[in-house]
Amino acid sequence: MFRKVLIANRAEIAARIIETARRLGVATVAVYSEADARAPYVEMADEAVPIGPASAVESYLSVERILEACKATGADAVHPGYGFLSERADFSRALEAEGITFIGPNATAIDAMGDKIRAKSLAEAAGVSVVPGRLEALADAQEAVRIAEAIGYPVMLKASAGGGGKGMRIAASPREVVDGFARATSEAAKAFGDGRIFIEKYIEHPRHIEIQVLGDRYGALLHLGERECSIQRRHQKVIEEAPSPFVDEAMRHEMGRQALALARAVEYDSAGTVEFIVAPDKSFYFLEMNTRLQVEHPVTELVTGIDLVEQMIRSAAGERLAFSQADVHLKGAAIESRIYAEDPTRDFLPSIGRLRTYTPPPEGHEAGVTVRIDSGVREGSEIAIFYDPLIAKLVTHAGDRAGAIAAQVQALDAFVIDGIRANTGFLAAVMQNARWRSGDLSTGFIAQEFPRGFTERVPEGETAHRLAAVAAAVDHVVNERKRMISGQMRTARPVRFERDRAVMLGGARLDIRIEEGDVGLLVRFEASGHAHPCLSDWAPGQALWTGTIDGEEFHVKVRPILNGFELAHHGFRVEARVYTRREAALAALMPHKTRPNGMRRLLCPMPGLVRALHVAVGQEVKAGEPLCTVEAMKMENVLQAEEDGVVQAIHAKIGETVPVDAVIMVFA
Repeated sequence: MFRKVLIANRAEIAARIIETARRLGVATVAVYSEADARAPYVEMADEAVPIGPASAVESYLSVERILEACKATGADAVHPGYGFLSERADFSRALEAEGITFIGPNATAIDAMGDKIRAKSLAEAAGVSVVPGRLEALADAQEAVRIAEAIGYPVMLKASAGGGGKGMRIAASPREVVDGFARATSEAAKAFGDGRIFIEKYIEHPRHIEIQVLGDRYGALLHLGERECSIQRRHQKVIEEAPSPFVDEAMRHEMGRQALALARAVEYDSAGTVEFIVAPDKSFYFLEMNTRLQVEHPVTELVTGIDLVEQMIRSAAGERLAFSQADVHLKGAAIESRIYAEDPTRDFLPSIGRLRTYTPPPEGHEAGVTVRIDSGVREGSEIAIFYDPLIAKLVTHAGDRAGAIAAQVQALDAFVIDGIRANTGFLAAVMQNARWRSGDLSTGFIAQEFPRGFTERVPEGETAHRLAAVAAAVDHVVNERKRMISGQMRTARPVRFERDRAVMLGGARLDIRIEEGDVGLLVRFEASGHAHPCLSDWAPGQALWTGTIDGEEFHVKVRPILNGFELAHHGFRVEARVYTRREAALAALMPHKTRPNGMRRLLCPMPGLVRALHVAVGQEVKAGEPLCTVEAMKMENVLQAEEDGVVQAIHAKIGETVPVDAVIMVFA
């Protein structure tokens, strides 16, 4: 076993690897850029070494600086995590030249699978089903158009060295092919240093299902079942689960057989993933092989009980696999939600800033349910523009899929993040979606189920009544606290707090009466006469109301606003104000201010770097025309004109970093 392992990565995956290494008795070394100097994983490691500026090119992607850190600390092995240098064969060979072990597959396998064009050729030779298309790199956009028209639209343009949705575009017309080729080439060159693009037929309504493989350096190979990764947006995974609700035993066996055939063809000897595109008729086609640990590996670990990081370390150290295919059994169901720093209500655009509040739900195993959180941040951490927007991964495991979903809902409701926008409300809404619950999935799920984007819903019916009850209970606790303030003026008679009140919930008025119950508070609704028992130990200042309503566990995020509270639960978000009946009548008479339309302006929808300006002052533009390109968190975003107009002024410059809502252009 190794003496000391350096983790050539950051954030949650670095923390994840440190935990397993510590359990194995292996010392760890963290490396960090200037932006990550105060990150939790840096403190977790036994040693930590600075490796350069915030830019990944000058730090986490610098082979030279990682090698220097290895030599300075005496590390005898390196785990690359995922992303950055994890699939760079030259990095593996550079380590080997210095007598340092790369914890991952052999360099030949990385080379073979890292080039998507060569990988498809190898897959075809190994008897693996492949998607129709052109395996050679495209010379230019015109060649892409010719091939697209030959194989039929829609088509997928993909970076040969790509992954994580970078350098990938779907095109359904010649114009989209030309534009997609330019964008994919640019993104691929920046992200991977390789701008080659190939083209293939796009399978409509597909699922994305992958097989986890595992091998050692003595030729043993096995698979650990599949993961369903169909819930994506912009080709980036959002929710994953194991096993897939679509895959039966026969299909699992055949997908596993083909995945292992490809792994054997390249003599694979570590943890890796063979990804497939799956059509509605259950036919499947090879997509790519990721020669590294996947972000979504925890769901496989929870259904198999196998620590994949541990197996990677043991294999790299020369140990044999201690189990066979017959020993692999899938137990229960696991679901992973990726908690991203993004604003779902603004087309999932990145959000940066400081985590003023970061309170994840408690981890552990209770009553057959496991809650696991892989995180690389803590309260006070800075979410920077330089890296992926992943904050944490919330993973739940239960005896069946319904149980894992129920656990996800509870955990998401209890996950409190403030200071930036995060996608927990959106994830909670997905968990309530009937199509998701039935397992009717495809990679177009988000676009189809949320065609106009995500808007946090206003609660209705029973949910509205329960949230109104929480608002009343919170207001009651605040009033009780007010009674205890010292130094108040004495009155001729005791102040009577009215029990008959009105809750203004998202514009609707609900008249209630507050009553003291045998246990907790009773909130009785005048219209129905029904009383909701509320029991909680919530105190003013707490961001989460946790308790029971009608005897059921209930979590509501509570944020103070003027004269009330903002409540969030199950993907709902609503403003609640609790008044006396007289106050409610007067509040209804207050005028509502509206914001004037003002000038027609292009506002930057997220913090980012202006990469290109596609128009000039005085130029006429038509709706849909590209105006500028802004890069944020490794993705290029082309901002388009919403209507016809003339560019009156441009306030941004190429190479300038602009904040959210900055005025980029003004139109006449």
